[in-house]
Amino acid sequence: MTTTKTTVLKRALYAATALCLPAAAMAQDYSSYGIKEDVPGACSFAAIDAKDYSGRTLNIITHAIPVIGEPTALHAQQFQELTGATVNVVHVPFGDLFQRIMIPFQTGQAAYDVLFYASLWLGDFNPYFAEVPQSYQDSSGMMSVTPTYKGVATWNGKMLQYTMDGDRHYLKYRADVFENPEMQAMFKEKTGRDLTVPATWEEYNEVAAAFNDMDFDGDGQPNFGSAEVTKRDDLMFSAFISRVAPYAKHPDVKGGFFFDLETMTPLVNTPGWVHGLELFVEAQKSMPPGGTSFGLGDEIFSFGGGQTLMSYSWDDAFIQAMQEDSPIRNKVAAAILPGAHEVWNRDTGAWDHFDEPNRAPYVTWGWSSAVAANSQNQDMAFDYLCFFANEANTLSDLQIGRFGVNPYRDTHFDPAFYETEMGWDAAVAESYATTLRDIDGGANQVFDLRVPGVGEFMSSLAAGVARAMSGEASAQEALDGVAAEWGQIVDRIGADRVRAAYANVVALEDR
Repeated sequence: MTTTKTTVLKRALYAATALCLPAAAMAQDYSSYGIKEDVPGACSFAAIDAKDYSGRTLNIITHAIPVIGEPTALHAQQFQELTGATVNVVHVPFGDLFQRIMIPFQTGQAAYDVLFYASLWLGDFNPYFAEVPQSYQDSSGMMSVTPTYKGVATWNGKMLQYTMDGDRHYLKYRADVFENPEMQAMFKEKTGRDLTVPATWEEYNEVAAAFNDMDFDGDGQPNFGSAEVTKRDDLMFSAFISRVAPYAKHPDVKGGFFFDLETMTPLVNTPGWVHGLELFVEAQKSMPPGGTSFGLGDEIFSFGGGQTLMSYSWDDAFIQAMQEDSPIRNKVAAAILPGAHEVWNRDTGAWDHFDEPNRAPYVTWGWSSAVAANSQNQDMAFDYLCFFANEANTLSDLQIGRFGVNPYRDTHFDPAFYETEMGWDAAVAESYATTLRDIDGGANQVFDLRVPGVGEFMSSLAAGVARAMSGEASAQEALDGVAAEWGQIVDRIGADRVRAAYANVVALEDR
């Protein structure tokens, strides 16, 4: 990206005009940038327009287009036009992104000023990040970030990540099918009980099986029970953790979900984890053709396009379903992830029964951003991130499913926004906003493992789960193998080093 003659002339004209007009007359119309209107604040369009970074260059690394990569480029172009800076954006596929960021850090190169990446990598990246200055932490945009996502941004008491996204897993389902009297009667005939939104993963599997391979919406095409992320190298580990969490995250047992924090013994082969995997394996029979190797994109378009009754993962499938051209727009609803009546208590070595299902909201890895500690342009870099995440840009980005920017501020949990700005029916907006708010403020949350070597841990977990899914090993055998590998990884990295990092995760879960 380069500074254009038009930009220079605009800035000169703006400066000259500012000498002649009173402040009240200086309000600018920034709607040409794709926003509805500017929102006053430290990093608003007007505030950034007043900056002059002419002759300076900002280098950014981000994910491939569209998810996060597209809004990165859009806001970089805007920032360039407003400030006169030269902004270079490098887009990298997810599989290469970690190494493309880490190698320059390890070799002492100041390759990038601004970095966009998966927040679970913070355990590896934290030594190389600049702390977010207090003035940005005190900005109106940052002050309205919820405590959950401020916690995700923090490492050892310091805010190292600049929050511009909020992610969690939750249940999505076809409300039109669940509310259809004929479908309700069919389900009761098959199962002997009333059709309800699944409260446990056992119920989820039962509902998915009952509605699998049938035309439940009358469009002449077969429908299926469940779309899930099952592809080994495409975030399958997150889908699996969603299923495991309520069985293995006991609300009265503290000190770790992935490991026992005190001993650093892996917990991934304990009974709660094993039962979650058994249910994951069972669910394969209710997936669409090819569903046993679905990546995230497949899950998004399977549920979002109306093929499947239910799914769970990030917001994308729900937002896809609610696009204006979607065949199931305003026919869907959201709910917190299913729970468990039986929960493993590792303190007592026994299963505890919960009459009301135990829930374990999963705040799974999301996109985050940071400024490199060795950047010579930290002032400009933090201005860019603050501008990226300003209220006007975020409200626009939330409406574009492919952007991958999801709710993270208190104001984002207001159903009125989705009704008035996005045209959702009131019931859908209420379902969505309430679900996200309940997850954000929920007890017994699970957060991603964020420790040095997290990529190795998650790759091992995904490989073990894949062995069970293919029938190569039982759930117990597969997770015993994962636990052994995790122990070896801890030994190689150093138990004290992994423990010190994991303590940040446990502090979020046990608060």
